[in-house]
Amino acid sequence: MNFAQTPEPPYYAVVFTSRRTDGDNGYGKTAERMVELAQQQAGFLGAESVRAEGFGITVSYWSDEASIAAWKKHAEHRIAQETGKALWYADYAIRVCKVERAYGTVFQTA
Repeated sequence: MNFAQTPEPPYYAVVFTSRRTDGDNGYGKTAERMVELAQQQAGFLGAESVRAEGFGITVSYWSDEASIAAWKKHAEHRIAQETGKALWYADYAIRVCKVERAYGTVFQTA
């Protein structure tokens, strides 16, 4: 996994935290498809994800709130959301944040 290459702030982050149920049940394939599909959406800037012992955090970055709202309503994404609630997630939380500052070694330029 690499760091997302985001622009200078401001931009938005959607933090999706989840605890999975047992078994894959098609989750892996759908998760890959959602990343592939998100990359095609207007306003998508990148994503970072980590999962360990059934607990996961995915942060997707967006240029504006309208792009986040459009992604939330996307037909194929809606199906994945409903399947997640019914089958893949024991618990989940979604947080939408405005990034006003960003710093660290990944932002340094030569």
